Amino acid sequence: MAHDMILKGRLWILSENGKLFSDIDTDMIYHNAHLAVTDIDKMGQYAFGNLEGYRDFSSQARPGDLVLAGENFGSGSSRQHAVDCFKALGVQAVIARSFGAIYKRNAINSGFPIIELPDLPDEPFNQFDQIELNLEDGTLSAWDNRYQGNPMSEVARDIYLAGGLFQYAEKM
Repeated sequence: MAHDMILKGRLWILSENGKLFSDIDTDMIYHNAHLAVTDIDKMGQYAFGNLEGYRDFSSQARPGDLVLAGENFGSGSSRQHAVDCFKALGVQAVIARSFGAIYKRNAINSGFPIIELPDLPDEPFNQFDQIELNLEDGTLSAWDNRYQGNPMSEVARDIYLAGGLFQYAEKM
């Protein structure tokens, strides 16, 4: 599977009343009622099933979509399902002002791209705009709007390009 460093796709903006949602915890991303599901391909249907206003996300998401949120995305417990549900749906990446530490580590280990844009304004784009995310330099852009974030670290990039931590370790 090829892993591109420039991702292009439709953007889901997680917001309410013009403000990016912050503090979306892992229970909102993937409810604990579904933790018994161990087949990654079946996890997608539960993505954002506990996030008010986005419970229909899994039925409307398309492969190639990207997700945008505010601060502290993925705070809370260490459930891997909260990363894997996006992979199951074909979501390419999550972009946020910041991530919960455990979520960030799980995403990197899974080879799932996340990009931090700490200075992102609340309404940088419109829902479902086609955007471009450059993982190498951390830029997010559409139309004439361009925002600079933090690029992937070298190790996160290497794990992503390998397809995950285990695949990366096999190459070492």
